[in-house]
Amino acid sequence: MNSELDKNIETNPLIERLPAHLKQFIKPQHYDSYTPINQAVWRYVMRKNFDYLATVAHKSYVDGLNKTGISIDHIPNMYGMNRILKEIGWAAVAVDGFIPPAAFMEFQAYKVLVIASDIRQLEHIEYTPAPDIIHEGAGHAPIIANPEYAEYLRRFGEIGCKAISSAKDYQLYEAVRKLSILKEAEDSSESEIEETEKEVAHLQNNMGDPSEMALIRNLHWWTVEYGLIGTPENPKIYGAGLLSSIGESAWCMTDAVRKIPYSPDAAFQEFDITKPQPQLYVTPNFAYLSEVLEEFANTMALRTGGPEGINKLIQSKNLGTVELSTGLQISGVFRDIITHKNKVAYIQTEGETALSYHEKELIGHGTLNHPQGYGTALGKLEGINLAIEDMSPKDLQAYNIFEGEKIDLKFEGDILVSGEIITGTRNLKGKIILISFKDCTVSQGKRILFKPEWGIYHLGVGKRIVSAFSGPADFNSFNLINHQVSSSTVKPTHSEKRKELESLYLAVRNYREGKDTQFSPEAVFDILIKYHPTDWLLSVELYEIAVADNMEKLKLEILNHLDQLQSQKPKLKHLIKDGLDLVNNSQVLN
Repeated sequence: MNSELDKNIETNPLIERLPAHLKQFIKPQHYDSYTPINQAVWRYVMRKNFDYLATVAHKSYVDGLNKTGISIDHIPNMYGMNRILKEIGWAAVAVDGFIPPAAFMEFQAYKVLVIASDIRQLEHIEYTPAPDIIHEGAGHAPIIANPEYAEYLRRFGEIGCKAISSAKDYQLYEAVRKLSILKEAEDSSESEIEETEKEVAHLQNNMGDPSEMALIRNLHWWTVEYGLIGTPENPKIYGAGLLSSIGESAWCMTDAVRKIPYSPDAAFQEFDITKPQPQLYVTPNFAYLSEVLEEFANTMALRTGGPEGINKLIQSKNLGTVELSTGLQISGVFRDIITHKNKVAYIQTEGETALSYHEKELIGHGTLNHPQGYGTALGKLEGINLAIEDMSPKDLQAYNIFEGEKIDLKFEGDILVSGEIITGTRNLKGKIILISFKDCTVSQGKRILFKPEWGIYHLGVGKRIVSAFSGPADFNSFNLINHQVSSSTVKPTHSEKRKELESLYLAVRNYREGKDTQFSPEAVFDILIKYHPTDWLLSVELYEIAVADNMEKLKLEILNHLDQLQSQKPKLKHLIKDGLDLVNNSQVLN
């Protein structure tokens, strides 16, 4: 990790052991860049959420806020979060907005929470389509204090990062990322937003059959992001998207939102990230989440392998891995497959390829050794019931499969391997996993699959493919430090008028915390109504001070101003009312 990151992240062994291809997504938090308005937005949302969610969220939420170092009054600092998360076996890192789904899930597999360090604008205080620190920090972090749920999250990441994507999935990811950035940016034009919305809609409507990644991403959405727990008649909230949205957490509890018992069918329910959800799924308990995950995983190429798994990798056009029945793993971009009676007879990659065993690259079989692709025959030999992998040394000798022999191996599917055996490579259990030939020709009828002038031919031994999954077997085999995003999150610009408003928010914050400030609450309010009459949140904060300090005159002036503001801007009415109720209710409790 570079020195800039070291200065911004509390040391945590889980972060230090992350592979380099994940560390490339980590960004410094830059805590000092949060403005007084940012802090006020955090405080409003958290106070509102804590007040409301204490009754409708799963019991782990309130306990988790304390256990994970999430403060109601201040945006969390990664230093503090990691210090406390370390005690429950997790860590947290900051990133810039959305990252690719596979990377997001892989972070989870390493028990690391990914937290978008930006925070929503005041104008989007109820909900933002862009990931932000309210969603990630206040939504995800508290629930992982529940051990059963934390294990589900880790296991989901472990399985989810192996899901095979389609070529269109990444296009959709980039389009959704761009849309979320535009919707949160303060100067985006309506036309640009509409154009990107159309692009997202077009992609969503033309994805073809959903990929494994699309399906498991749906499961993630309906559980980790928007999950309910309990019964459809009496649900509680645990999904981070609901826990972090003061609008949708209330909306989801109304009869306007259908409550459906959670099942594997949720994998086929699409979602729109830019709108409130019309239906939600209810799991009876956290353990059931893991049951559904395992049931879904049993349908993935990760566990089924076969020609279907290879075809998924070919269609993805991305780096993937197949594992043979001997444990030999082939990682690369798969180009072609030859089948025989619905069994794989030959596979071929293109470009850099590596061979591994137990996620560790075989010596002499990295991308430098296979820069132009790799192909191998698979299955049984014609007329022989015993597969090569099951042959004892005596069997191999009986069939002339040993060093120095010139031999023709005729595989089912009419695949012929003709050459002189140089040597064999065995796994830890003594099974032969590779046979190397010189002067070798591999063919299927008149079709030439390998020529002698191409060098040594390494036959991968295996009667079948038991697994196919996204990504390499050994991450060290490939250069994966290549992430480039087409769009970056937009940091708000600050006009002189905005800077003045920020200074007023800071004055109120300092006054509330007992620090020196150049403005009294009365002076702040005078400036506010004169130069920033449409800002409502600072008036609510001033009302809190006026109530606490028995400033009756100021309190009445603020209420009068807020009444006028509600008449002028009806959309703010419920936000203002909720803010005033928080103050008044806290006074009653005190």
